[in-house]
Amino acid sequence: MKISEDFYSVQGEGISQGVPAYFIRLQGCNLNCVWCDTTEVWKKGKETSNEELEERIKNSGQMDNILEGTAHIVWTGGEPTLPQNQNAIRSFLDYLNHHYPSNNIYNEIETNGTIKVNNTFLENYIQQVNCSPKLSNSQMPIKRRINPNALEQIRNHENSWFKFVISSEKDIFEMEEDYINPFHIKKSKIILMPESDSLKTLPEKTQLCYELSKKYGYRTITRGHILAWNKKTEV
Repeated sequence: MKISEDFYSVQGEGISQGVPAYFIRLQGCNLNCVWCDTTEVWKKGKETSNEELEERIKNSGQMDNILEGTAHIVWTGGEPTLPQNQNAIRSFLDYLNHHYPSNNIYNEIETNGTIKVNNTFLENYIQQVNCSPKLSNSQMPIKRRINPNALEQIRNHENSWFKFVISSEKDIFEMEEDYINPFHIKKSKIILMPESDSLKTLPEKTQLCYELSKKYGYRTITRGHILAWNKKTEV
């Protein structure tokens, strides 16, 4: 697999915020969102064998926690559902299952929801889907942002969440019109996340999301990693 970076930290976003996690960022993405804060990272990647990745996880001191499921594996990007990345994830997890047959490995995958994957991949390998559909504030054309088949597949996963980056109230209207209403996504599965990449803007944007939660009934989860570490990476 081609890995852009991998490191042990704490999940800073979404429904698993605060859970210890080993992040594996895979190379490549099918979108190029204007506000993406990892573009320069996911464009690059180093070919890494299953054995090398296993050794790096061991060196982090977290292999036992990962096997127990108390620390999650988070597959991220870029876009980890690109076909070559799906194959790489499957290969590595098969490798772990072979060498550690009694395990409770918990895999999260962070996806933009534009690629329909093989059903067995989601059902047999992924315990949690963190889908972050893109709004027009990403400056990506709507035809590239919305894949009905992919969104319906993710919606039907037993543990899927839809996280929207919010910069203004109009994003709520767009979110409902383009995603929630046409694809019948339950309100309880929706997460609002403030558009922010630093402590300078995060408090104001978080307050906006909280007010929108009060008004429209959606859950807000802010960016915990920015609260803790600001713009630092691999922490």
